[in-house]
Amino acid sequence: MEIRKAIIEDVPKMQQLINVFAEKDELLPRSLNQLYEDLRDFYVAVEDGRIVGTCAAHINWEDLAEIKALVVDKDLQGQGLGRKLVETCMEDVRALGIYRVFALTYKPEFFKRLGFKNIDKSELPHKVWNECIHCVKFPNCGEIAVIYEGKP
Repeated sequence: MEIRKAIIEDVPKMQQLINVFAEKDELLPRSLNQLYEDLRDFYVAVEDGRIVGTCAAHINWEDLAEIKALVVDKDLQGQGLGRKLVETCMEDVRALGIYRVFALTYKPEFFKRLGFKNIDKSELPHKVWNECIHCVKFPNCGEIAVIYEGKP
């Protein structure tokens, strides 16, 4: 299993994997356009040449980043791959000097095991809501906000 930065040729496969979970209402769908525009944010897990997981670390502000689009192929869940993807993204933003990282999730327990804690969405800066206000689920999406606040 290899975790690496996503590349252009990964995008259609990433979209397919992400949208399998979006169809189950477990995360938001991503268009090809969104994935191409945000490609530099993404890491992928690859097994035998197949994309089996994705995760993105998106910078929101000088001191805040977001973990987004975390998915792991259903056949590989429970083996620590999601944890490895999140940890890789966290290392990426720490290297840039960002130590506060949040996620909007339907699975807060997963993130709590990684040191995140629940917060009220209203504690996040308004800039975060730029994507949310365009979502068909806004304002009642049911996602829970979690945050990790590490020390430099």
